[in-house]
Amino acid sequence: MTTQRNTETTPATATPEAPAPATVPGTVLCDLEKRMAGEYQAKAGPYVLLRPIGGGREWEADPTAVRPATPAERLSAEVKAVNDRTGRDGVRGPGYDMTRAPVPVPGCGECAELDAQRALARVEFDYSAVSDANVLMRRHQRKDHCA
Repeated sequence: MTTQRNTETTPATATPEAPAPATVPGTVLCDLEKRMAGEYQAKAGPYVLLRPIGGGREWEADPTAVRPATPAERLSAEVKAVNDRTGRDGVRGPGYDMTRAPVPVPGCGECAELDAQRALARVEFDYSAVSDANVLMRRHQRKDHCA
């Protein structure tokens, strides 16, 4: 009886799990599992800590599932950070909430008139007119009050 040994070998091109890229804090990496780019912060146990570009909550990523971000991924993440910070139209800022009605500026006749229109629309249960008054007041405040 002859015994046959397994003579298969691993091809020279095969590599074990790729090591994490050499990183210094601030290096932009792409997390392949989350499909997000983030700035490298530190190593935490078996993971690397990444933070969204522009700030935010850090997340842990598997070091074998990250790679340096491409210029397009980096640009996309930077644009997202700017949009999140200022809003797509440059109006929104921290704490700006479109679900709340705008507050009239004291002493402004146009704000008072729009507020009266909005109050009348509420009494008549005309929520479309309420929304219209809110839009007009926001537009007026951006134009005349730099709000």
